[in-house]
Amino acid sequence: MRSPVPDYLDEVRRSCADDGDEGEVASYIPELADADPERFGVAICTIDGTLYGAGDDEHRFTIQSISKPFAYALALADRGLEMVLEHVGVEPSGDAFNEISLERNGRPRNAMINIGAITTHTLVGGADASPAERVERIRSGLSAFAGRELEIDEQVYESERSTSSRNMALAYLVHAQGKLEGEPHDAVDGYTKQCSLLVDVRDLAVMAMTLAAGGRNPVTREQVVPAWVCRQVLSVMATCGMYDAAGDWMSHVGIPAKSGVAGGVLGALPGQVGIGAFSPRLDEYGNSVRGVRVCERLSRDMGLHLMQAPEVASHVLYGVVEPDADADGVREVQLQGTMHFAAAEVALRELERVPQDGEPVVVDLSRVASTNKVGRRMLREGIRRLERDGHEVRLEDPDGLLET
Repeated sequence: MRSPVPDYLDEVRRSCADDGDEGEVASYIPELADADPERFGVAICTIDGTLYGAGDDEHRFTIQSISKPFAYALALADRGLEMVLEHVGVEPSGDAFNEISLERNGRPRNAMINIGAITTHTLVGGADASPAERVERIRSGLSAFAGRELEIDEQVYESERSTSSRNMALAYLVHAQGKLEGEPHDAVDGYTKQCSLLVDVRDLAVMAMTLAAGGRNPVTREQVVPAWVCRQVLSVMATCGMYDAAGDWMSHVGIPAKSGVAGGVLGALPGQVGIGAFSPRLDEYGNSVRGVRVCERLSRDMGLHLMQAPEVASHVLYGVVEPDADADGVREVQLQGTMHFAAAEVALRELERVPQDGEPVVVDLSRVASTNKVGRRMLREGIRRLERDGHEVRLEDPDGLLET
């Protein structure tokens, strides 16, 4: 059986593509102004590192402001929460990404807006790290989040550096308040390189899932940052990650997220899924029009709103009884626990492993405590596909969980 998840993701992508020209590419950075506005890729990563992608999922673009939560994570890991909080706050600004947004004591309001992100950049690495060492710490650190080595797009870096006057002004303003470590020029130059790292949506999905899994990369199994760092980062992303649209985003979509002006959007739902989307046309807030649609659709379809907080998928598979040649040749897949998206996806992958040999299959739900709408739909589709492949499927569902 082929899992229906890739088909679903492709359908989401197609339904979120528009026929018009809503939104515009970022034109204030020359290299980004030349982006193909029709590029559109989507990917998700599960807690065990399984990746699904659709569309332009291997097309690379610069990470831009999506680097902010990860640089923030590295600063927290390197310098500790107390030190970072001395320099950068955690309150939503309600302002656009490039606004002057300072508290009365001169501290930037949060690390997700430019003035706070430039300040955060200078806190990565040790206090005596050189600008070059700091950039390398960020490049290697974000590579660990992605599970592969990331590179800087030198053309985009040079293009952004030539248009960085406002960021330079922000850096000097924070420096004048005593909240910026090092020289403003070095801070802006390093921050610009940080934003110029090349990623694709599959990278974003893995990076998001690493945050959502307490700092452990689901693909490489490396513990990139401590779990408490991820809790702090996700909290700030939830309240500040989508700039002046953060409140509407959190109430409507409910997934901690971060966007970038190249057209990327990253979403990280703790314990369940990492999401990456890319399409260059931006809305009035600087967020990808199609990327926002993807997250809205996934949240609505899959019940991924943070405040719904389902039980974490755990030990979904009770056991598999292989067919006995001397008996009746029936294969039995026994499930347990609560069936939501993450749990049902694991179950579908077990059904996907069933050989296409026409043997009868028993799907045993007698140990399943409950299902939500998404879990029921996914299991029904898995059973339908087994039957399409020629299997007789016998459902053990004493509580009628798939009937409701």
